[in-house]
Amino acid sequence: MSVVYDLVVKFKQRHPGTIGHRAKSHSKVIEQHLNSGEEVYYAFIAQRNDCLYSIYDSCVVALTSKRILIAQKRVLFGYFFNSITPDMFNDLKVKMGLFWGRLYIDTIKEKVKLSNISKKALPEIETKISEYMIREKRKYQNTVH
Repeated sequence: MSVVYDLVVKFKQRHPGTIGHRAKSHSKVIEQHLNSGEEVYYAFIAQRNDCLYSIYDSCVVALTSKRILIAQKRVLFGYFFNSITPDMFNDLKVKMGLFWGRLYIDTIKEKVKLSNISKKALPEIETKISEYMIREKRKYQNTVH
């Protein structure tokens, strides 16, 4: 099994209320795009949209030693893949609703919208992404200056 898929399975076991399908396919896309020496620290599944009733846009999000990766394998052929480096990351917004929560990852060029995430998973994801970005931005700023 892949490291990414194992992390997603563990996430789904801790937070079964999160809606996500085809985790293995999405995880394979991330595995294809990992650079040599790049480690995966954390991964979770969510819907790549802003609609609570649209449950067929699953994607896997992974935090690696160099960037945030978002992968969505299409059903028939092809995939969508995004890479967010620490210098492109601006902000993270969390919204909690009645049943699920949403995350908005704001970058310089776009806003990534993730939904249908278990309410109990939101603090864990926010902490992982925030700590990761603070740590990585410090490294990035030290190498630039």
